[in-house]
Amino acid sequence: MRLVNHERNAIDLRTTPVHLGLGSTAKSIEGFAWDPEVLQAYSAAVAADGAEGRIVTIFDGDGPGDHWERHPAGDELVVCLSGSVTVTRDVDGVPDRVVLGPGEATVNPAGAWHAVDMAGPASILTITAGLGTDHRPRTDARPTEHVGTPGPQTP
Repeated sequence: MRLVNHERNAIDLRTTPVHLGLGSTAKSIEGFAWDPEVLQAYSAAVAADGAEGRIVTIFDGDGPGDHWERHPAGDELVVCLSGSVTVTRDVDGVPDRVVLGPGEATVNPAGAWHAVDMAGPASILTITAGLGTDHRPRTDARPTEHVGTPGPQTP
């Protein structure tokens, strides 16, 4: 995993996220993967950006999400690029659902547990304050009722 300054080629955000950092910098994250070792290396590489750092990526999927997550360091923007997605937030124990179509977006407030379900094939773009992100397995219970340890710390 390495941060690349001034990438001259097209960047596929599905495989190579971009880190937005202090000083209005944008660096592609070469060799990125959603595994604990790479996430730890990424977190260390961007630690100086603190809560102001953001990761930009595209996710493709089909069906319900398998986890809840929250981003205590800042808000997350979720943009539907294609298909239809439902973002569900746990607001004081009550599910708050927002359905998005292509070109529509919603903001998950800092610290709010949320999950994303895709109705058929869909794509979303996310801009996330990843520092300290927590994950919980998805069940019918509210995410705050889960017992266990948080998922890997993302930037």
